Amino acid sequence: MRPKGSAKSLETRRRRAAKYLAQGKGIREVARRIGAAPSSVKRWKDAIENGGRAALNAKPHTGRPTRLSFEQRQQLLRILRQGPHTAKLADDHWTCRCVATIIRRYFGIRYHPDHVSRVLRSLGWTYQPTRKKNNQTISSRGRFCRWVQAPSCGSKRSRTKTEPQPRQEKNE
Repeated sequence: MRPKGSAKSLETRRRRAAKYLAQGKGIREVARRIGAAPSSVKRWKDAIENGGRAALNAKPHTGRPTRLSFEQRQQLLRILRQGPHTAKLADDHWTCRCVATIIRRYFGIRYHPDHVSRVLRSLGWTYQPTRKKNNQTISSRGRFCRWVQAPSCGSKRSRTKTEPQPRQEKNE
């Protein structure tokens, strides 16, 4: 089971163990001092012997790669801003089903309509639940909701994942 803590804090813990091992401390003593299993300390010791101290670096966990490239996301954003009529759809507003159709038509990538909401949220769009003609509320799962571009107010939440992050300048 993975121990609790961020990748950086766990890397720091491995480096502390390496320092104790370099001082000549035993595996069990190092494990007791840093609160790890002796088998983990032995694994770290072997990694240091085979790959040096760089073997203790935290490894990135990237997850599944995105199916739409950066350029495709930018193109999708341009299509969405033009509206559903420009994309030759009969609807008056964007729904997940419509966007899934656009993604399949323009990029050849199939998304289930229930998962398109993740793509839209990453582009900075939000949904607004609509009502049926007989005043029954439609499901708020995104499939039957109207998607609109979120207003840009400069907060972190309004920035899209496709936009480059602004650099933080340090005033010293």
